[in-house]
Amino acid sequence: MAQANPFARFAQCLCDGARLMVGVPSYEAYVEHMARTHPDQTPMTHAEFFRDRQDARYGGGGRGGFRCC
Repeated sequence: MAQANPFARFAQCLCDGARLMVGVPSYEAYVEHMARTHPDQTPMTHAEFFRDRQDARYGGGGRGGFRCC
């Protein structure tokens, strides 16, 4: 098995860290979590996941939370 390019791995970690700093979690990590801990459930699509995380962060969908206006 070939080893991953160290620069590509570093760049991926950097991008993942930046996304977490601005509140955008990794969809890939979510899918892995669902497969590992909830194999009987169908994971959300990427669009559903993005909307769910946006609603959770900014208070959409009647959940409360931070609102700017």
